[in-house]
Amino acid sequence: QAQLVESGGGLVQPGGSLRLSCAASALSYYMAWFRQAPGKEREGVAMIKRRNGETYLADSVKGRFTISQDIAKNTLYLQMNYLKPEDSGIYYCAGSPGAGFGNLRPEQYSYWGRGTQVTVSS
Repeated sequence: QAQLVESGGGLVQPGGSLRLSCAASALSYYMAWFRQAPGKEREGVAMIKRRNGETYLADSVKGRFTISQDIAKNTLYLQMNYLKPEDSGIYYCAGSPGAGFGNLRPEQYSYWGRGTQVTVSS
């Protein structure tokens, strides 16, 4: 069973940037980032296919966030630019052997980290 540990969260002003990392014992075929704000459902943000690096981003973050991987290091990244207050929440790294490209439904992911807090506020 894959183990995932997120890092890189923190407090940032609107318009700022953060880079999240997810150290994995092994990268699954599909890796993704999710986020959850207080009182809201968990939302898929971005995913990447390990085999060829193909990426998929939710409309809410297109043009601002980038997902990437370092296979040699078993590490997943999320570069977040032009952050907005509505981007605040706990960000989770997740892995799935067979979710399917473009599938960001949380129930399709088997492996989860404990999350890292991102707060965007002035």
